[in-house]
Amino acid sequence: MAKWKNPDEPRFVVQNWMRTNFTISFLGLWEMQNNPNFNRLEFEAVKNQTGENSFSLSPEKWTKTTNAIGIYSKAGRYGGTYAHKDIAFGLPVGCRLNLHFI
Repeated sequence: MAKWKNPDEPRFVVQNWMRTNFTISFLGLWEMQNNPNFNRLEFEAVKNQTGENSFSLSPEKWTKTTNAIGIYSKAGRYGGTYAHKDIAFGLPVGCRLNLHFI
């Protein structure tokens, strides 16, 4: 989907999406429900940084920092950023309500 939005630099679409408080909150709630190894302390640290002008987050950094499993990046041929279907096609409503629907 990001490649459709920006064929030349799809990574910027993903990075901009991951900068918002809504996205980080949604990803965190999804991980808490589906990942027993999710690092909640690091998640809170990342969440507190959202909204700052200097805040930037890539899928690789998210995965390494929080031990996330719902979104990941793969390098090389056929590489890209991949997400669980609940995350990739999440509804644009409140985080808790969204996860209730899923």
